[in-house]
Amino acid sequence: MTDPYAPLFSEDLPGSDSPAHYLLAETLDGLYAPYALRLPAGPGPHPFVLVAYGNGGGGIDWLRHRVHGFRHVTDVLLEAGYACAWTRYRTEVELGYDTGGALRVEGRQGMELMNRAPLEYEDEVAILRHVGKHPAIDHERLFHLGVSHAGEMLFKLCSQYAGLLRAGVAAEPASHELLTLRLEDAPSVVTVDGMRDIESMEIRSTEAARARITSPEEVSARLDGVDIPVLVLGRDQDELQGIFRLTYELLAEKRDDAEWRTWSHDVHGYIYPENDEHGVPVVDDVQREALAAIVGFFDRYR
Repeated sequence: MTDPYAPLFSEDLPGSDSPAHYLLAETLDGLYAPYALRLPAGPGPHPFVLVAYGNGGGGIDWLRHRVHGFRHVTDVLLEAGYACAWTRYRTEVELGYDTGGALRVEGRQGMELMNRAPLEYEDEVAILRHVGKHPAIDHERLFHLGVSHAGEMLFKLCSQYAGLLRAGVAAEPASHELLTLRLEDAPSVVTVDGMRDIESMEIRSTEAARARITSPEEVSARLDGVDIPVLVLGRDQDELQGIFRLTYELLAEKRDDAEWRTWSHDVHGYIYPENDEHGVPVVDDVQREALAAIVGFFDRYR
């Protein structure tokens, strides 16, 4: 039988004894999503952090770019004793979470039948289930670190799939769908054939974001499903800081272990420092402080 944890291929990273092992997790509909696993020194099983950014698509080429060009976050996690993996998942479906409901799987003619296609956060579910059975990973200590759309994905995942994670960090979470925000009349938002262009949207205040909630009862029910401690990170000058902060405030109404931190930084996704043209990570004091806070948060639930 083929070893499900035999990597497709592995790549050494300069100056590191922890190569990136590229593996495939079977998704809920029988396709495959890639992730690039790195293991810390010492015997396992190790705690594991899933590392995700933004919307999906791009496949293994995108994944390799992240592994090499944004490796600093995984170096930090490895040094702290965490196994970790950059992950890739399918492309976001516009309002797929809001309109699709929970995924149901039944049988037909000896095979499976689903009420809808799996969504991108369900590829994360598949990766977490797969890596949780890896002999070097402790399945009871799985963590999630997501930025932007991937920050929102953490909440979507928890709302429908309980018991997978130990804790999570949602950095600059673009939670407009999770929070049922009315955007059609928001400045700079244009809708064409049901697809919204939100690239220039600005919702800087929590009050403005809260006023756009269309279904408070649905938002409450979704956040009831969050069964883990979550650290929400903002960015002071971000155009969507009001959404980031509101995500935290609504969660804090449900859970005493919700936490909030925010920093001033020019880069969206600042917790993932990028390498320069020589392959050296460019890391400033804010990024060091934020990454230390993330590791400290995970450590408290380790």
